[in-house]
Amino acid sequence: MLRSLEAQRDLVLDALRVYLGTGLFFRGLALLATDSGLQQLVSTTEPGLGLAGLSVYVIGAHLVGGAFLAVGFYTRLAALVQLPILGGAVFLVHWQGGLLSADQSLEFSALVLFLLLLVCAFGSGRWSLDAKWRRPPAPVVSGSSGGAAA
Repeated sequence: MLRSLEAQRDLVLDALRVYLGTGLFFRGLALLATDSGLQQLVSTTEPGLGLAGLSVYVIGAHLVGGAFLAVGFYTRLAALVQLPILGGAVFLVHWQGGLLSADQSLEFSALVLFLLLLVCAFGSGRWSLDAKWRRPPAPVVSGSSGGAAA
């Protein structure tokens, strides 16, 4: 069984990308559906222009970026757009709670941040729109192109 998984390494990375993108997409829907949305996460009581801009960025990035990750369309860019959000979640929002807290928000956010870094590094994978639309390399034509043999 381990050898068959090793032979399908790219399929495992694709499954990880699809799962991550789907999760981020539904997280964006959840933030969009709640009245307070992002306000709960950043613990602010008064909404302002900064919070509105942040909400638009986070929700839009999760919805569009998550959908793009799930289908493998502009995969590295979609993951890159998520990195500041998850970096902020880890270092600004959940860091004070520490490790092994009851809600495990720091651990989960750090895991998602790490997985996004992997997607940025390894790309979309074989089962993605990026790979489907990628042009195959031009074939090398062998033969004499006017060069004389001695």
